[in-house]
Amino acid sequence: MSFDLILRGGILPDGQTADIGIKGDRIAAIEPKLAAEAREIVDATGNLVSQPFVDPHFHMDATLSYGLPRINVSGTLLEGIVLWGELKPLLTHEAVKERALAYCDWAVSMGLLAIRSHVDTCDDRLLAVEALLEVKKEVAPYLDLQLVAFPQDGFYRSPTARDNTIRALDMGVEIVGGIPHFERTMADGTRSVTELCEIAAERGLMVDMHCDETDDPLSRHIEQLAYETQRLGLQGRVNGSHLTSMHSMDNYYVSKLLPLIAEAGVSACPNPLINIVIQGRHDTYPKRRGMTRVPEMLKAGIKVGFGQDCVLDPWYPLGTADMLDVAFMGLHVAQMTSPADMRQCFDMVTKTNAEIMGLEHLGLEVGKAASLVVLDAGNPVEALRLRAERLCVISRGKVVASRDKRETKLSLAGRPATINRRHRAPAPQ
Repeated sequence: MSFDLILRGGILPDGQTADIGIKGDRIAAIEPKLAAEAREIVDATGNLVSQPFVDPHFHMDATLSYGLPRINVSGTLLEGIVLWGELKPLLTHEAVKERALAYCDWAVSMGLLAIRSHVDTCDDRLLAVEALLEVKKEVAPYLDLQLVAFPQDGFYRSPTARDNTIRALDMGVEIVGGIPHFERTMADGTRSVTELCEIAAERGLMVDMHCDETDDPLSRHIEQLAYETQRLGLQGRVNGSHLTSMHSMDNYYVSKLLPLIAEAGVSACPNPLINIVIQGRHDTYPKRRGMTRVPEMLKAGIKVGFGQDCVLDPWYPLGTADMLDVAFMGLHVAQMTSPADMRQCFDMVTKTNAEIMGLEHLGLEVGKAASLVVLDAGNPVEALRLRAERLCVISRGKVVASRDKRETKLSLAGRPATINRRHRAPAPQ
């Protein structure tokens, strides 16, 4: 049997060493040793081979706009929204598209081959919607881009948001979004959850809602989201993003809430980098962490993934499209430092995020899409510790990014000439 490409000697996430044979855009074989020919050979000996990174929560219409027209001085969510409102009238189709394509290039270089991006529908021009639909089409050969119709200024609070959101869905945006905690009243927020879920049910679409992104423990729209999911038969198609109010909720209420979310099959997407930067801004000391209750949600059987959310935009002044950075911060804030927990954090930015987005074609299995990343690490936990370099990125059977290993040379008497940060740790007891 011959292949178009063979990835030789890579270490799989479960610790096995294997060759991966690729034909066309699919994984055709995974075996300890493939005695076969191939047009192209990639030597992955001693390096971790994983399915690609996936980001289920991002804002591509705002990315790389940091400093335009000014900087978020307070660092708060609310000033970021005000700042975005100042920037929106200045946006051009060309600039939004150029920045989004640049970010997609960054993503590919980091082995990030699937992104779900919310796109603001509160601009009557729907300029960003049009631009990102074009981007989605252009990157389709190598990157899965999902778009969420997101009424940033409030589905009811913004006078034309409802009509614009419907227009965006008619244009081809495939997921229904919302921001209930930003409506004028808690009641309006609850009502928006109901109507948006009804729109999704009627159209057969998925739902991904910014939900309870606040320090207010009385912001409880996730409860309504779980209820509507059950009522409308949307199980497995709904995600609640952020859920930061849960970090301040009464423990008794949470003990009721988590089983409701699990029963409804609603997934959760905290965004560690952004949540810990934006939340707790009104606190003195002690300051709240801001991220939702990840270990407790996992224990309750809720599907939880980590998202990037922002890179160089009105809300976040940093970022490199590196999902290992996201998982690294997430495991610290959630205190998930056992070997099993850290391994799960790696899965959350690869396998789990793909499941949340419904990307059944991704996976490290025969028959799945040949989209893979080779990392300069020996296992998933080491990849997190090092935020490992991406040595090779393969998308649908084609090498789309590659780099050489970089070593640091020391000039110290009696010390090693080069530094290797990889480390063979003892096996967990």
